[in-house]
Amino acid sequence: MVSQTIDLLKNELPLEQELVVLPEDVVTGLVLVDIINGFCTVGAGNLAPREPNRQISGTISESVRLARLFCDKKLPVMAFLDSHHPDKPEDPYPPHCIQGTDESNLVPALQWIQNETNVTIRRKDCYDGYLGSMEADGSNVFADWVKNNHIEAILVVGVCTDICVLDFVCSTLSVRNRGFLAPLKDVILYSRACATFDVPLHIATNTKGALPHPQELMHHIGLYMAKERGAKIANEVLFGALK
Repeated sequence: MVSQTIDLLKNELPLEQELVVLPEDVVTGLVLVDIINGFCTVGAGNLAPREPNRQISGTISESVRLARLFCDKKLPVMAFLDSHHPDKPEDPYPPHCIQGTDESNLVPALQWIQNETNVTIRRKDCYDGYLGSMEADGSNVFADWVKNNHIEAILVVGVCTDICVLDFVCSTLSVRNRGFLAPLKDVILYSRACATFDVPLHIATNTKGALPHPQELMHHIGLYMAKERGAKIANEVLFGALK
């Protein structure tokens, strides 16, 4: 029944994806959203997967591959890490990714990027990495990263497709459209390196406060809404000239 519903939705809301070639003469930045233990490592916390998950594993593998490519080319990389103060809950979700815990750290396969000179790490205390980049003096770490590195395109990957990834993409597009993120032009979301979580209907029905969250369906919706806002949705990403 769930698979039939997903097929029906995809027919009603078709999502055209594309091969995106990143030109060598254009500065592209890689944005890693919340690829951390609390969301990706089995058993790591309240919002971590309870068992191995193919979509999440694929996101980690593709993100590691891209991070190595960007670091080899010395292109700018920014990693957002969800990190919450214990006294500031993020309703409607249970406590997660508390500051100072391993939940809020990068997954083991990505921890090496912390030693790379082209990588900027930003711990954020909200869904949206753009808002989470705001400083008390009104400056914005992400906006400064774009401007200081002369970034014309960003490639966005991470977790969760329909929550933190989507919120960040929407805010970034809105700010770009207002002319506050020059020289940024393109926001690209790579579908094979994004993932969300899975809460089947029968689980949500028997769990107080839980909402159904079918993984494949919400992943599709997150990508669709990002494209509706103006993001490019890629199912393959390459560097260099298209042959």
